[in-house]
Order: sequence, then structure tokens, then C-alpha cells
Amino acid sequence: MSATPNAQPSVDLEQPLQEVESCLNLLGDALHRRDTQAIELHAASLHLALARAIEQFTLAARSGTVPAGLRTRLVQAGGRVAAQRESLARATAALDRAIDVLMPGEPSGLYGASGKSERKSALSGGSIQA
Repeated sequence: MSATPNAQPSVDLEQPLQEVESCLNLLGDALHRRDTQAIELHAASLHLALARAIEQFTLAARSGTVPAGLRTRLVQAGGRVAAQRESLARATAALDRAIDVLMPGEPSGLYGASGKSERKSALSGGSIQA
């Protein structure tokens, strides 16, 4: 009889954890392909799957019934989420730098498009009175 109460929480936790792992795999594939639509779709699915899994694991933890194996898998999934987030942040930063090189937004402070110095006008924008 004591095996049945412990088995049920494992089953309840297995499904949401598998969903998280599946979403992570799909998101990883989309990131590798650089498929922006799939990235958005799978990131949203992962967000929902993580929320459900955390809710289930929190309920199970309150009753003290989270098996060590499932806890380990959840921690590993969290690590994968962090790694994918870092990878995406690096890719975004690289893209931002490339865009800045191709399309500078602010004048450099030396010369404008007409060849005249923009530095003088920037420095003399205000007047000082004694």
C-alpha cells in the first residue's frame, strides 16, 4: 500500500517534465536552424510547460513526494533553459553589433555627411554667461 501513494506523484510529475524536455528539444532545433517563427512558437510553449511543471513540482514538494530522479531532470532542464537563453543573448548581441556597424545611429562627433565638423556645433550648443 505504501508504494501506491509514492507512485502517483511520480506519474503526475513525469508528464509535465517530459513536456518541458520536448519543448526544450524543439526550441534547440529551431535555434540551430535560426527559424525565428519556430523559435517564437517553441519559446512560448516552453514558457507554458515550465509554468505547469513548476506548479506540479511545487505541490509535490510541499507534500515531500518529489523523487530524486525527477528532481535531477528538472534541474537539468533548468540548466538547458539557461544555456539556451545565454546562446540567444549572444546571438542577439552579435546581431545588434552588426546592425550598428551597418547603420550607425549617432554621428561620430568628427565630421558630418557634408564634410563639415559637427563637433563644433555640438560643443557650442549652449552659452555661458557670467
